Amino acid sequence: MIKPFEVYGIGQCCIDYIVKIDQYPAPNTKHEFSEMLIQGGGPVATALVALARWGISCTFCGVIGNDEFGRKIQQSFDDEGIDTSGLIVREKGHSQFAFILAEPGTGRRTIFWRRPTCQFPKADELNYDHIRNSKVIHTDGLLMDASLAVSKAAKEAGIMVVVDAGSLREGMIELARYSDYFIASEKFSTQYINGASPIETCQKLAELGPKLTAVTLGERGYVAFCQGKIIQEPAYDANPVDTTGCGDVFHAGFIYGLIQEWRMEKCLDFSAWAAAMCSLRLGGRDGIPSVQDWKSRTENS
Repeated sequence: MIKPFEVYGIGQCCIDYIVKIDQYPAPNTKHEFSEMLIQGGGPVATALVALARWGISCTFCGVIGNDEFGRKIQQSFDDEGIDTSGLIVREKGHSQFAFILAEPGTGRRTIFWRRPTCQFPKADELNYDHIRNSKVIHTDGLLMDASLAVSKAAKEAGIMVVVDAGSLREGMIELARYSDYFIASEKFSTQYINGASPIETCQKLAELGPKLTAVTLGERGYVAFCQGKIIQEPAYDANPVDTTGCGDVFHAGFIYGLIQEWRMEKCLDFSAWAAAMCSLRLGGRDGIPSVQDWKSRTENS
């Protein structure tokens, strides 16, 4: 019997080396960093870590190489209790790696990264039983062919599909047509319709079929469009140490709300709060807040 998982995630996974610096260095100089953190990363991967900590059962599909980074990536999932039966290990090829400079107080970060050299998952390597038995599919579209196959299967089975659209790449608009909730970055909005406002982007994306479209705006909050209604809220106040993973945790918060059957406004509010709390610590995963903190906050407000 297939074990059902509440969330099936498919996308990028990597190892992040994150260091804290006081300011970005000038060229051809030496610059000391004050702190370093090594942890797993990736949009969907980090979102699943947040969901797992909030009590949601998750399974992940992605690709790693048979190398040290790959073993660290798999261990990062295992440590969180996330099923990795869909994590494909390629004997030849390198896993994804990133080196990130975080500037506390500014919210700025600079990312140096190497894409995986492994062959991406193919449609016939996916576990469709896990897909059809999930409540939510979450994808970042970075493994596009497989993401489309998963989203099509989910659509046919009536499973909710949530897309994290970090940037406009080939296949992303087709993916939007198979999605129920399409949450994009401001970078995606600018690439999609040059000169358009985020609200206009949301309204245009809604024509493709999603029930809700949204654009995250970092420290300026977010805008969303749902059933003809515009939802627009500022970000929660925070003095950011590192914004790595904030967008990933925003998506996790939204998915958590969907599973709890919250109204859209509450899903988005929890998302924005969780993202702001994430920015208070170095690394995209160390700052993931607890649901109990959210409940305590809402009870006392």
